[in-house]
Amino acid sequence: MSAPRTYLDYNATAPLRTEARDAVVAALDAFGNASSVHAEGRRARSLIDEAREAIAALVGADASEIVFTSGATEANTWALSAPWERVALAGVEHDSVRAPATAFATARGAEVVGLPVSSEGIVDFTAAPEGALLVLQLANNETGVLQDVAAAGLWATENGARLHTDAVQAPGRVAIDFRTLGAATMSLSAHKIGGPKGIGALVVGSGVALDPLFTGGGQEMRRRAGTENVAAIAGFGAAARAALRDLENAPRIAALRDRLEAEVLAATPEAIVIGSGAPRLPNTSSIALSGVSAETLVIKLDLMGLAVSAGAACSSGKVGESHVLRAMGLRSEIANSAIRVSLGPETTENDIAAFVAAWRRICGGASLAA
Repeated sequence: MSAPRTYLDYNATAPLRTEARDAVVAALDAFGNASSVHAEGRRARSLIDEAREAIAALVGADASEIVFTSGATEANTWALSAPWERVALAGVEHDSVRAPATAFATARGAEVVGLPVSSEGIVDFTAAPEGALLVLQLANNETGVLQDVAAAGLWATENGARLHTDAVQAPGRVAIDFRTLGAATMSLSAHKIGGPKGIGALVVGSGVALDPLFTGGGQEMRRRAGTENVAAIAGFGAAARAALRDLENAPRIAALRDRLEAEVLAATPEAIVIGSGAPRLPNTSSIALSGVSAETLVIKLDLMGLAVSAGAACSSGKVGESHVLRAMGLRSEIANSAIRVSLGPETTENDIAAFVAAWRRICGGASLAA
C-alpha cells in the first residue's frame, strides 16, 4: 500500500471535485447535440445553460458574456487576437499571454510594450501607451500577487485603451466582479477550481467586438464554432458552484498559509517569502532559500510524499529560471531556489505540519547546492 501524499500544488491544477466528477458522468448520458431542437438536444442545451449561469455567478458577469473555450490558453489567445498596434504587458504574465502577444506582434509588425514591475510583483499599468491593448493578470500563478485590475480598468477607459485580464488563479480564492473591473475580456479555466481539464471560458463584455477564432458553426452565440463538450462544461459549472462556496473558506486557507510561512522562516531565517509585501491570494506562497536548488528541493519533497512546484516549468517538466521572478528583478540565486506552495479547499493543518517537518529536515542545513 502506498503512503498517503500531501498535495500542495493547487495552482498547477486542483483535484477533480466530487461534484464535478458526478456532473461529468451524468452529462455523458445527455448525448444529444445541443444545437438540435428535439428533446435530446434540449437536454444537452439545458446543461450548458445551467453551467453558464453558475460560472457567471462565480465571476460577477452576465451569462450571455460567458463563451466556452478549450481552456484559458485558447481564451487568452482569442482575447489577444483583437486588432491592435501596440499591446502592453509585464514580464510576470503567464506564457499563454506572452507567447500569443509576441506571435501576433510579429505577424502584424506591431509593438509589444513591456510594463515595469516592482520587486514585490506589482505592475505599473500606467506606463502603457494610450490606445493600446493592456493585458494585466488578476493574480500571479507563481507568487499569488494580486494586481489592481479595477484601477487598471478605470485607467484604460480614461486613456482609450482596452483591458484584458487573465483571472485563471483567482476564482474561489478572491471575490471577482467582472462588471466592476472595467475589463473588455477575462479568461478562466475549469481545472484550476476542481473542474475537468480541457475546458475554460472567455468572458466577453457586453458590446465588446471580438472576431471568432473558429468559424463554421453557430455555437456559443456564433462566437466559437464547434459542437460543445457538454460533459466538460457541466463539470465546469459544478466546480464553479463549489468554488463560489469556497470564498467562505478563504480566511482559513490564509491562516494556514501564514502559519506555513512563519514556521519556514523560524526554521530558516535566511529564507525569503516572495511578494509578501504585496496583496496576495490567500493560498499561495513562493519561498526561496539562496543556495538551495529548487529542482532538487521539489524532488526531495516529492520523495517524502509532498507535491509542490518550482518557480517555473516548461512542458518537458524541466525546471528553469522563472520569467516571473526575473521580471521582478530578483537575483538568479534567489529565482533558481524558489518553490511554490499552493493550498486548496482540502488542505489541513496536518498538511502544513507535514510540509514544515520536511522543510526542516531538508533545508535545516541549506546543503542543497543551487
